[in-house]
Formats: sequence, structure tokens, C-alpha cells
Amino acid sequence: MIFVIFDIDGTLVHSNKVDSQCFADSYETVFGQPLPSIDWRNYPHVTDDTIFGTVFQNHFSRWPSESEKQKFQNHFVASILTAREQDPEAFYEVPGARAMMEALSQDDRYRVGIATGGWEAPAKVKLNFVGIDFAKMPAGYADGNPTRPDILNTAIEQAKALYGEPTKIVYVGDAIWDLTTCREMRLPLIGIRVRGDLDFFTEKGIEFVFAGYKDLTAFQNAIEKVTL
Repeated sequence: MIFVIFDIDGTLVHSNKVDSQCFADSYETVFGQPLPSIDWRNYPHVTDDTIFGTVFQNHFSRWPSESEKQKFQNHFVASILTAREQDPEAFYEVPGARAMMEALSQDDRYRVGIATGGWEAPAKVKLNFVGIDFAKMPAGYADGNPTRPDILNTAIEQAKALYGEPTKIVYVGDAIWDLTTCREMRLPLIGIRVRGDLDFFTEKGIEFVFAGYKDLTAFQNAIEKVTL
């Protein structure tokens, strides 16, 4: 059994940074201070928990309370829902993602899971937008997980508890921090670049990179063949 773990933003759901702007606008609305940047590379770890906590500490010289974090999360989720209502084209499915996830889930050779730097609540909202059924999948979210390896390990441990030891683990992601995390954890990566700039990954030595999932056979072939 091969365990295939998917990032969400830019990998299953694409938003053209609408969700990033919702994050920034929510922070300024709730706490009265601007978010320094929505270039997540400027933060120590690309997870909602760490980004939010780092910015909050810089502004207020302390870590946020759980109630403050929850207040922000609630506003962030509401902002995402409003953005989608105002622009139905926002948060669109990466081509073929839903059908591919369904096909892999029905194939005994594979098990699928989710591991995202986002918090669980907004992540589930975005998956719902594109009709991806995540209910029974092993999953790692930013809630309580400060780093991306923490998040991936959460999903991996859940998968092992449900299915036993996998013969192989493959991560599917779209960003430079996905590559960094996979190299740190010694996991093979399949790249997704929905805008078609496949050289973003190929120039970094990643063999299998796709703009979407419409060619299921090619994607399954990549799962089987990808190595470190």
C-alpha cells in the first residue's frame, strides 16, 4: 500500500491568493494591525499557527490566547466564505483533483490523506468548495502543529493506525516549502503547478511535475516511480 499525502492550497484547490488576502484582512480587522506580508516565505514556518503566532507576538510582545486565536479563525473562515460568495470563480478545483482523489481512494494499491499548513476549519471549507470528500482521510493540519514536518507526521501516524505500515509514502505539493519539507523528511515529492510553470520544480531536480490531474494514468505512474 502506497500512502499518498496531498497539500491543499495550490495542490487541490487554487485561489490566486484570495485566501492569503483574507488572512491578512482578518488579522487587521480583528487586531487593528497590518499583517507584514502575505509572502509566507518571510515567516519561520509556513503554517497558520506559526504565521499567526509570530505576527501577534511581534505586535503585542506575547503569544495569543486560545480565545484570541479562535476569534481570528472565525473571522478568517467567514472572510473566505464571503470571498467565495462574491466571486464564485475563487477557490477553484485544480483540474481533475476530485476525480483523481476518488479514483485513488477506490484503488486498493493506494491510500490518500491530507497534510496542509492551514488550520482545519478553513481547510475543510476550501475542500467543500470543490467537492472533495475528506471525512475519512488521515489528515494533518496546523492546529497544534507548529512545523510542516509535524503536520505530515500527524497524517502519517493516522494512516499507520488505520491501514498499517505503508510500503511507500509520497507527498504531493505545489510550493518551495513542500520541497524543503520533503527533503528534510526524506520523502519523495510529486509537484503540482496549476499555472503550468513546471520548471519551478524540474529545475530543482523534481522528476514528476503536473499542471493538474486530468491524466490519471500518468499521475499513477508517477506515484509508482517517484523516488528521492
